[in-house]
Amino acid sequence: MEKSIINVEGMSCEHCVKAIKNAVGALSGVADVSVDLGAKTVAVEYDSSKSTLEQIKLEIEDQGYDII
Repeated sequence: MEKSIINVEGMSCEHCVKAIKNAVGALSGVADVSVDLGAKTVAVEYDSSKSTLEQIKLEIEDQGYDII
């Protein structure tokens, strides 16, 4: 398992948290997703043989948020 912390701009409420958790959590190999609104970060634990960090970032961007 790999762990990554991604800096995300544009998150402002619990709806944002749920949208990101649901989208990223649905990717193959993702074991855990936690969102910190105050720090503007998304922490992801995933199996890199099933999903790449780039795929995870693209999924966040597809939800309308910016990776910084």
